[in-house]
Amino acid sequence: VQLQASGGGLVQAGGSLRLSCAASGGTFSNYIMGWFRQAPGKEREFVATISRNGASRYYADSVKGRFIISRDNADNTLYLQMNSLKPEDTAAYYCAADEAWVVSTKRYEYDYWGQGTQVTVSS
Repeated sequence: VQLQASGGGLVQAGGSLRLSCAASGGTFSNYIMGWFRQAPGKEREFVATISRNGASRYYADSVKGRFIISRDNADNTLYLQMNSLKPEDTAAYYCAADEAWVVSTKRYEYDYWGQGTQVTVSS
C-alpha cells in the first residue's frame, strides 16, 4: 500500500488542523493505521492508532483529549483532527499502515509509511 499524507501547515497556538492520509494499492480496511510525529533532533514518536474497522482507537497521553484519529474505509483515507494545538506539537507528521489485527503504538511494527507533512505551531 502507498500512503500520501497532507494537510500540514502553520497555525497559531490554540488553533486546529486536519491531516489526511490517502491510501492506494491495497485494501485499506485490511490495515491498522497510525500517526507518528518527529520533531527536529528527536526520535519519531507515536501519536495515535486506529483498528481496521475504526472501532478501537488509542492515543499518546500528550495528545489525548485534543486529537482525534478516524478513517473512511470507503474513501481509503485516514484522518487526524488536531485541536488546541501547542507549540510542542510542532513536528513532521507521518501516517503508517500495517496488516496486523490489533492496534500498535510501536513504530517498528508498521511496514508502510507515507512521507511526512509538516505542522508548525507558533506561540
